[in-house]
Amino acid sequence: MRIAVDAMGGDLGPKPIVEGAVRAASEKIEIILVGKKEVVSPILKEHNIKNLPIFIQNAEEVVTMDESPSTVVRNKKDSSMAKGINLVKEKKASAFITPGNTGAALAYGIMILKRVKNIQRPAIAVILPTRKGRVVLLDVGGNVDCKPLHLFQFGLMGSLLSKNLVGVEKPKVALLSIGEEDGKGNLQVKKSHEYFKLSSLNYVGLKEGRDILQGEVDVFVCDGFIGNICLKLAESVGSILMDIAKKEINSSLWAKIGAMFLKSSLKRIKKQVDYREYGSAPLLGLNGTIFICHGSSDKNAIYNGIINAVKFVKSGYNSQLQKELEFYADIDKRKFWDNIKDKIPFTSTVN
Repeated sequence: MRIAVDAMGGDLGPKPIVEGAVRAASEKIEIILVGKKEVVSPILKEHNIKNLPIFIQNAEEVVTMDESPSTVVRNKKDSSMAKGINLVKEKKASAFITPGNTGAALAYGIMILKRVKNIQRPAIAVILPTRKGRVVLLDVGGNVDCKPLHLFQFGLMGSLLSKNLVGVEKPKVALLSIGEEDGKGNLQVKKSHEYFKLSSLNYVGLKEGRDILQGEVDVFVCDGFIGNICLKLAESVGSILMDIAKKEINSSLWAKIGAMFLKSSLKRIKKQVDYREYGSAPLLGLNGTIFICHGSSDKNAIYNGIINAVKFVKSGYNSQLQKELEFYADIDKRKFWDNIKDKIPFTSTVN
């Protein structure tokens, strides 16, 4: 499998991106580093890449974090992001990984790869650690303003992702709201709630923000504005907890001695709450695979992002999603639901 990696998009420069890509290539994953050859090549030469399946695709333009997606799409046809996504379109790469401008990646993706048939809005999904396992949260930044049907489609895409990547046989899906009772939430949530109740997804109703990390629900659905806030808060929790632990350990000699006996346990805890272990978030709903990494991704995050993309492609997610959507194309027509809601021959999200 061949993965294209945006070598120019990260906040930390190309070095950690190249390092993460080299590690993936050492595991026999073919890598195409997309970016300025005169910048990427010297970094690559710092590593022993003899016989490794890693190559450079030159791209003269770079998309910066502060650029408008619409302007970028119009004016930067030779950017590393555009060239990487075109490699996916041309079947020269199975997926594209970028730690760059999320809005630009979404805009390029829609323009170059197009949306999966019947998907109105692509969504960015993240997989987060919880008390009992992992949870899929979407959308986390692709769409700040959503209609009820968009949220329902997010739930459908998230449920399939939970099954394919997390391994949950029948994922529990919930809408994020300000209360669990019917009637809570804004108009968007209330209408979407009715869509979910009509479907045969394993919908468990409205849930609150405090439930996200409890592990009782497998998929949480919200608009991208709320989801991005939740994601950034969740990412900060792990680092804050570790900072508090370090402060307490350094507060006394006895605490330091105790920490020595807990060293392996503390390392496991740190690994569980570190977002870099999850690496990247798939952009769901496109005719091709794009994974978006955190802008400050280090080499471990890039490596893990590549591994996640490989698993995603192998799962056949996009083809399964298209089959699911065929049964939901007319969700706005109540008569459609009255006739077939108990007869839908589901393919993958529901057994």
